[in-house]
Amino acid sequence: MIASDRSRQWYALHTRSRFENVVLNGLERKEIEAFLPKVAIQSRRLDRKKMIQVPLFPGYLFVKASLDPHEHLGIVKTIGVVTIVGNLQGPIAIPVESIESLKIMVLNSQEIVSGLKYKHGDRVRVVSGPFVGVWGEFVRYRGKGRVVVNIAALGQNAAVNVSEDDIEVIRDDLLITA
Repeated sequence: MIASDRSRQWYALHTRSRFENVVLNGLERKEIEAFLPKVAIQSRRLDRKKMIQVPLFPGYLFVKASLDPHEHLGIVKTIGVVTIVGNLQGPIAIPVESIESLKIMVLNSQEIVSGLKYKHGDRVRVVSGPFVGVWGEFVRYRGKGRVVVNIAALGQNAAVNVSEDDIEVIRDDLLITA
């Protein structure tokens, strides 16, 4: 028996890596309302340039449920689901306004920047493009796939604008000390 729409709320589901579509399909087969916000990005393949749809929040999707014990079990037993996002008190509901806003955003053709890939202060290295080999610090997103990277030398700073796809975060175990 499905609970009335009044008691149903939106929750975030954490999924296995790259299992967002599998979880979405599994929930739809169980007739559980789910939402996976996707955005179009350019494929990184070297042999062709193609726009592909990827999750806005990799590893997460949203589900509308009452979380009665039967429905809760059905959700967490869906292939690819890791957990319902919450704290020690249990799952945390997401305001319906936030979900509606996300739905409007993904329907729009404008670029959406989630800001999760890089954060201010991340040590980055330019791996392709005209500045290949440059090491620096991520400063901010500029939009349209562009980012600002700050390079410190001789006590001075210089900033360059590069493509977001041309940089990668440097892990601490890769830093070389002289």
